Parts: sequence; C-alpha cells; structure tokens
Amino acid sequence: MKRRAGVWMVGGLVAAGCLAGGVRRFGFTPEQKAFYASERTLNFVRPGLELRVLGAEIAADGTMTATVRVSDPMGVRLDREGRVTPGAVGLSLVAATIPAEGEHYTAYTTRVQRSPLTGVSATQAASDSGGTFAKLADGEYRYTFRTKAPGGFDRTATHTIGVYGSRNLNEFELGVSYASTVFHFVPAGGAVTTVRDVIRTESCNGCHTEIAAHGGARRGMAMCVLCHTPQTVDPDTGNTVDMTVMTHKIHMGRELPSVQAGGRYSLIGNAQRETDYSHVGFPANNRNCAACHVQEGPNAGAQARAMYRPTQAACGSCHDDIDFAAGKGHPVQVDDSRCAQCHRPAGEREWDLSIEGAHTRPEKSRNLKGIAIEILEIRDTNAGQQPAVSYRLRDGEGRLLTPGELNSLSFVLAGPTVDYAAYWSESGRTDPPSPGGTATHRFTPAIPAGATGSYSIAVEGYRNVTFEGPGRQPVTVRDTLLNVTKYFSVEGKAAEPRRTIVSLAKCNACHADLEAHGRNRNQIEHCVDCHNPNLTDAARRTPAQMPAESVNFSTMIHRLHTGATQGRPYVIYGFGGAANDYSKVALPADARNCAMCHVNNTERLPLAPNLLNVVDPRGWLPNPGPAGAACLSCHSSKDAAAHVQLTTSPLGESCNVCHGPNAAFSVAKSHAR
Repeated sequence: MKRRAGVWMVGGLVAAGCLAGGVRRFGFTPEQKAFYASERTLNFVRPGLELRVLGAEIAADGTMTATVRVSDPMGVRLDREGRVTPGAVGLSLVAATIPAEGEHYTAYTTRVQRSPLTGVSATQAASDSGGTFAKLADGEYRYTFRTKAPGGFDRTATHTIGVYGSRNLNEFELGVSYASTVFHFVPAGGAVTTVRDVIRTESCNGCHTEIAAHGGARRGMAMCVLCHTPQTVDPDTGNTVDMTVMTHKIHMGRELPSVQAGGRYSLIGNAQRETDYSHVGFPANNRNCAACHVQEGPNAGAQARAMYRPTQAACGSCHDDIDFAAGKGHPVQVDDSRCAQCHRPAGEREWDLSIEGAHTRPEKSRNLKGIAIEILEIRDTNAGQQPAVSYRLRDGEGRLLTPGELNSLSFVLAGPTVDYAAYWSESGRTDPPSPGGTATHRFTPAIPAGATGSYSIAVEGYRNVTFEGPGRQPVTVRDTLLNVTKYFSVEGKAAEPRRTIVSLAKCNACHADLEAHGRNRNQIEHCVDCHNPNLTDAARRTPAQMPAESVNFSTMIHRLHTGATQGRPYVIYGFGGAANDYSKVALPADARNCAMCHVNNTERLPLAPNLLNVVDPRGWLPNPGPAGAACLSCHSSKDAAAHVQLTTSPLGESCNVCHGPNAAFSVAKSHAR
C-alpha cells in the first residue's frame, strides 16, 4: 500500500482517504454497501458498473450494430460473462429514431404483448431479443441486433442506441450494480441536431433521488423515452405508456377527473403485476408545472419550453374528462394545429386561457403582497416571568400593518429547546400599535418557575385577500406571514437554538413550498414547536376514536412518508375532526435514503442528550425512548418493538451498543444501499 498526493493506491485501486470523519472510504460513502466491505474485497471486486457506447452503425440492409465498453467505476474493463472479473454483467440494448419533423422516438426494437385479460395484442417498444455479442477487446463488445431497421428508414434522422445493464455482486454481499447510457448518431453521418430533452433526469431526482425503473437497470429520462413512446400501449388496460401521458397521469393520480368520478388509473406490467396510481398525490401541487418542467438553469432541458406547446395528448392526460373529438368539455378539435391559438404560453392576466395563466395557483397570485414581521425585542424572559415581544408588521411592499389588519396573528411560546415539552399559543390581533408602527405582545402564561435552558417564541399569521380568481369568480385566499422563530435563555445565558435535524430546502425538493394548517405554518423551526414528543391528536378525536396517535414530529414525518409499508393504518385527526389517512402514502425514493431529509448525519446514533420519551398511545410501546421511537416510526412491526423494549432499561436505551457509529449494525450500515 502506497500513498501518493493524498490518495491511497491499494493494489492498483484508487481509494480516496477518509474525509470529514469517514465521509468517504475507497471512493464510497456510508450510504453505499461497498463502504463497509473489506479492503481485500474492494480491491478484488471493484464494485460498480459503467457503460459507454463507443459507436453505432446501420448497414444498407438495415443491420444495426453497436460497440459497448463495460467497465468498473475506476475504468477497469470488465468481462461481460464474469469469468475473468467478478460479477457477470447482463446487457440489453434498444434502438430508436426520432423521425424528421417529429418530437417523439419510435423504437425499432419491439415485442408483441398479448393480454390474457382482454385477448388484445399490442406491439410495444422493448429491448432487442436474440442479438449476438462479439468480443473486440477486454471489456469491449460489438452487439449485432437481431432486429433490423425497416426498409427505407431515414438515414439523416437522429438515431439512438440505449444500453442498460446489471452486474451481479451478491456473492460478495455487495448487491447488484446497475447502469444505463444512450448514444445518439446520424447513420448518414454528420452532427446530431435533434434529441428529446424535455425533462431532465436531475429534475426527476429532486423527489426520486435516482429515477430508475423495471428492477433498477433503466435509469434516467434519456433512457426512459426510448421505449415510453406514443407507439406503446398496455393491452391489459388500453392505456398508453407514452412518457408524456403516463407521467402526467401518474403524478395527477387521485386528482384525475376520471378517478374523482369513481374510476381508476392503473398499468399492468411484467408478470401481469398491476400498479394502481389512483391514490397518488403530487407533493408539489399538480398545477405547479415548473416542478418538473424546469425552465432555467442546469436542470432545464433543451426542449423545456415544450410545456408551452399544447396538444390533446398532453393536456388530456391531466384533464382526462375532456373528449376533444366529441367536443365534450372543450370545442371539437380534429388535431393539434389550432391549440396554440387560444392557449398561448402566457397571457396578460391570471387565469386566462394561456398555459401559465390556466395553471396559476390562487395562493401564488400577484394580488398577494406577503406579510413580514420584524422582532425588535424580547424581554422579561426569566423563569416565572411573562415574556413580552415588541415587533413591527409590514406587507411585501413595505407598508406598515397593524395587528388588527390581520385575520390571524399568533405568538407561540415553547420550550425548552433541548427537546420541546410543551407550547402556549395566543392571539396578538388585539395588541395596540404605537404611532411608529410597533406593537408589543405580552404572554398571559409565565415561563414555568424553575425552568432552565432556552425557550423560543414563534409567530404565525395571515390576512384574507379577496380578488377575481379562476372563471372570473371572486376567491378569498390567505396571504400568509413567513414564520419567524427567536430563541432566548431563561437563565440569563446565551440562547441555545433547537437542534437542526432536517432542512426546509430538502422538504421543498419534493413539496416546492411546504405549508401546513391552512398554509399558516411554513417553516420547520416552527413545526417542531408544537409537534413535540408529548403531543398526540387526542384533542381532535371523539371518545369512540381513541386511542390517539402520536404527532411528535419525527414519529409523524416518518410514518406518513412510509404509510404504504407500515403494515398498520396511520390516520391523524385534525381540525374539525377531519381524518387524514396516510396509510397509502409511499415515498417516491428509497426510504433507506435518510439523507434525503436529514442534515449533518442527524439520523445516526448517538442522538443528542436529554431527549424526551415519546407519547405513542397507538404504538406497540406507549412511551418509547427517543431513539426507539424514531426507529419504530419506520420499523413498525411487533418484532421491532420487542427489540426496542429489550434494549431499554430503567437506566435508558442501549441502542448505541449495536447501532452506534462504529458498531456492527450502525444506522448508516443498516440503511446502506
């Protein structure tokens, strides 16, 4: 083993030194199984998979060939059959073209799928079957397609070869490595000028972390659009699996007019497995087209403005109660040639017939000026005193507002910040303003006698604004205040803010604008004021609906994001006794990817000291410790609860023994993928 310029050379394996307390080891992170493999195993196996298409040709008779290089992430060539290098690599290839003046791919490689349910057969885009590999050099293979390009194909059009593969490393306890890539070319020669680049993979990965389908080998939008074309239909349901239509329908899910009318939206795939999307809820609001159709920046596709080209297929995929041919819900349209005459990219006013206007959300209307609060001073903050908050309110244009101009203004006192145990909320609408525009709110309850540590004061509020909305009808919308939280010591010491576990930016990667309780609570720092370890939904339930559910923040967030895999219902009762059922919610990414939400490795043990046990009346354990409660919020089985119970004594939890940072079953290792 030699060291050279800060990099370890281990038998030819370049291995990055451990950074920031073990962030990387041999080039892998703690979120990857390979991070925990022995040096000898890593040096021999070199886990991972890289694919590259070096070139492609189509002969005069339509014979298609592609040269593929197979290597590990360090560039070392791999034996496809796994005889010389560890792990056999399975490869599949797709060939497709974008016809002249076309926007969508048409795949040359197809299969005929016959439905056992309907008896209908459909020709579907697919990978080639029955082609042959010829070895050219170590790790380089020429693949000759069994499928031939059709006679008279356009040699001047864009053609694309897609390759996806898997490297089986299960015998080394390193799972399966997946990869895919595409190669664009023009058979007649010359530069490729046309590709399909509407939605970028990076845009999908904001929610999905790594967009992958069909077992995981087919990755990225460039690969997906080769098969998910208008030519491909699911013969079992009759639904197209064209990427435009399918993706819109999947993400609309329960909001589809057809589903709200009592129908279902599902697709039947491999081995006749049906996937029902009728319960899907888009976390970023289904009118927020820009959540996927990124218009600016590195994640914007070259054809990002395709969202401004209305078509019956694209628009009808969400508005699926419209029959364009029959004139139901829309004037009769023979084709798409006249769509843009009415549906321009943008109009002069909100909620007109333009693309942007029709998708404007009332809560994002320019009629809402916004509200900001400036906390000027917090005084009388010792234990036993009633805190007073001096503040100033303004709208988004800088105009001073009085507390009485808001329809709701609340101050929330919570503490201690080590782990919030209780909160007090009271209205500030009657706080008298001074001539200079300031006001002061003094809490009715005092900070408990004998309190120690730090407390917080948060502010929430809104005013109702009425304006002309969709359909030129009046609409009343809350113009909400951006929550502000301030911390103070009750002992005259420096204030200690509440620990940061997750970030709003990470929430908004999926939710765009995370807002709850009528959009009144919109900052994570404020959410945890109320959603403390002692809080349940008991106050919203009738006696017949008891026992209550825990709404402790970590318990609630874990459970509602993994509702579909909990094996138990998760229903929270909210304002007005409304039942919110999260039992079918599925995270759009691998739930083991804790870093999708957590910051600074806060999902790992040990947790911060002096945290509270969690009140969980419906759980297997009614009052688990903080570490056990966090684990049980995802691992919800009776067996898991028994394990937590066995590792908890009157002295506390002993989770660190097995799940600590360097233990055999550390949190990071147990969640590695």
